[in-house]
Amino acid sequence: MSRAQLALRVSDLEASVAFYTKLFGAEPAKRREGYANFALTEPPLKLVLIEGEPGEETRLDHLGVEVESTDQVAAAAGRLKDAGLATFEENDTSCCYALQDKVWVHGPGQEPWEVYVVKADADTLGKSARTEGDAEAGCCATETPTNEAPAPGSSCGCG
Repeated sequence: MSRAQLALRVSDLEASVAFYTKLFGAEPAKRREGYANFALTEPPLKLVLIEGEPGEETRLDHLGVEVESTDQVAAAAGRLKDAGLATFEENDTSCCYALQDKVWVHGPGQEPWEVYVVKADADTLGKSARTEGDAEAGCCATETPTNEAPAPGSSCGCG
């Protein structure tokens, strides 16, 4: 099952978790320091909450499509490149407590989109899959290779 992802950067994680728990009538699927996600089946949505700076207004961090396999990520990457879009691919990347493969593109307003698969959760891996640098960036910071789409900076799939 594919589902859309909406990642929000929030100033008060606990208040946001309480609000979205009430809104969707569901508890978060994953909670970690500075992070929570709701893996909803109805509507099919992965809502990711990333703790930002105190007092900041909630803002969009990034958008995504969670897919079921690495083959689907590769197919999306090929389709996007064939359509003339600049892409940035990350394979076997540790991000927000999960091991992922993903491809990034930016919309016309520079909104970052990712197509990603969670290959393994940190619980499965037996350790935090969140990297040391994630603390400063809020999630997965990436370098931008030349002639490819700009990397999302502090954004990640946060599976």
